[in-house]
Formats: sequence, C-alpha cells, structure tokens
Amino acid sequence: MLLYNVAENGALRKTTAVDFNDSSRVYLIDENKMIYLWQGKKASKKKKDLSLKKANLLNQSRENTAKIQIIQQNNEFGGFLAIMDALKGGKTKTEAVEKRPELELEIEDTKELIEAGIEPDLIAEISLAAYELAQKNKGYKGLCRELAKLQLSITKGEKKITDGEVKKKTEEIFKSSSTYEEVCWLISELKILSGKDFFKKKV
Repeated sequence: MLLYNVAENGALRKTTAVDFNDSSRVYLIDENKMIYLWQGKKASKKKKDLSLKKANLLNQSRENTAKIQIIQQNNEFGGFLAIMDALKGGKTKTEAVEKRPELELEIEDTKELIEAGIEPDLIAEISLAAYELAQKNKGYKGLCRELAKLQLSITKGEKKITDGEVKKKTEEIFKSSSTYEEVCWLISELKILSGKDFFKKKV
C-alpha cells in the first residue's frame, strides 16, 4: 500500500500517517488494484480535481489499470472501511463504523413499537438485530467472512463447505463496496430467516 498526501498544487507527498479528522486534506491510497481518493469536506475543488488527475496518471503508467474510487469524508464505505484501521494515525474503529442516520431512525422506531407492547414485524426484528451487531464494532473483513459462511450454508444445504469456498465468497463480499451496516443487515436477515426455516420451506 502506498499512501500520499495531496498538496494544493496536486503534488503527491508520501506519508506514513493520515488524519481523517482534518477536513482540508486529500489522500491518495494506492492498493495496486484499487486507488482510493479520500477527500475532506473542506478540501478545495482544485485539490480534489488535481488528485483525480494524479490518480489517472498513475493508472496510465501501469500495465493493469486500477479502479479509482472517490471517498468523501464521513461517508466512507465498503472495502475502504476495512483498511482505515491499518492507516497509521487514521480513525479508530469506532469512528470508522459510525452508524448511518437512517439506521438510527429505524432502530428508534423499532424500540418505540416494542416499548408500546407491539410485537415487532420481520423488518423491525432484522433492524434491531442488525443494530445490535453493528454496536459490537467487529472488523469489516470478519463480518464479510461471517456473511459468506451464512450464504454458503444456505445455498449448499447439508453439503460440506470448504475453506476455499469461504475465502472466495468472503473476497467477493469484501470487494462489493457494501457498507458496514449493509453487511450487518444481511447477516441478521439470513440468521433470522434461517431460524424461521424460511429457506427450507422454499425448497
């Protein structure tokens, strides 16, 4: 992984530390097959535009081009969340997986129904389970693996699942750019539906 701080004139300066709380910064993270451009909220348009030009120039100089993904401050998602902890001086895990507003709203509505003595429906039940899972702040890659094992167990039934299959499926999910909350939701949904024998009824 190569990490650069983008200067106002577009110059790339190698760095070993990042500060995701500095909204004036723009970072270019080169992971070979993926180039991330993390852009702070207050970074100038000039700096953002130049960072994209630099990313395109990097791509032109290599045999196998990388996918360029622009990440906006406080809207980090997918595979980028998984590498944030590895970037020295970056966000802590708790900050990196900050819950999205819509998830907070859904869980508050669900809690109100439960407190009112109303039995939660399926969506509310999944919302609550997903929220509780997200609160545990598990690593993104670990959640991808958990989801992979659940998906394979459903599609393969009683057939044995190999480590290779789990690894391949985990990588597919990891590269899908699903948000942390989306992975938590899918895990919770599959667990609850499996507990209700939903998939057996569909066979």
